[in-house]
Amino acid sequence: MGSSRHDLLAWLNDLLQLNVTKVEHCGTGAVYCQIYDSLYQDLPMSKVKFNANTDYEYRANFTILQSCFTRHEIDKIIPVQALVRCKMQDNLEFLQWTRQYWDNNFDDSRPYDPIARRKGSGAPATTKPPAAPKPLAVTSARTSGAGAARRGRSPATTPAARSASRTVGGSGGAASSALKAENDYLKETVTGLERERDFYFSKLRDIELLIQQAAEADPKLDEEDGITKNIQTILYSTEDGFEIPEGEVGVVAQDDLETF
Repeated sequence: MGSSRHDLLAWLNDLLQLNVTKVEHCGTGAVYCQIYDSLYQDLPMSKVKFNANTDYEYRANFTILQSCFTRHEIDKIIPVQALVRCKMQDNLEFLQWTRQYWDNNFDDSRPYDPIARRKGSGAPATTKPPAAPKPLAVTSARTSGAGAARRGRSPATTPAARSASRTVGGSGGAASSALKAENDYLKETVTGLERERDFYFSKLRDIELLIQQAAEADPKLDEEDGITKNIQTILYSTEDGFEIPEGEVGVVAQDDLETF
């Protein structure tokens, strides 16, 4: 049975000298990065964003973590899509696995200074990651300001509020940069998907041509119960709800044309 969330929080706060109050806060990826840095001490902690508040920044942290897993041949899939939603159950399960892996691999003969290691990341000595992604720094400022008010402090005196004020006063430079970075990431994703689509389409086209050539050489293969007819049925089939674009009906209609 895995450790409870209270035990896990006590463990990671003691190990990293942090003040994480909820397991779901680990969904930013920063805490996971430093846990594995305590094992190998070779993660680029200066690039880990402890104050991340956008989905893009969360994923950037997990990219660093994935590089660590690949480098050290850690045979575990990181469920990034689930973790960045900052839900308790998903992060609890991954944190439990991480704790078990850490127990089996930690070398206590190597001293580890967590505060010194994360200084380059711009993170404070203790940090509390946000519970969910915030698309803009202005949103973060409202949250921080409300929290400061409950503690009897002026929102303007909190670091997050001062940062948000500078962002708004500076024409939203930081927010624009974050949005631009996320947009670039999405463009790269689309490009990759299009390349993959073209690759598989060319494979299907080659199969179609091969079947046509075989049917021409031996007409019996193209009979109703022939293998080529069955393969063509699969090639030309569509899913429920799919509509062929207007003007392209003949492109994939099996009974009208012989081309895919």
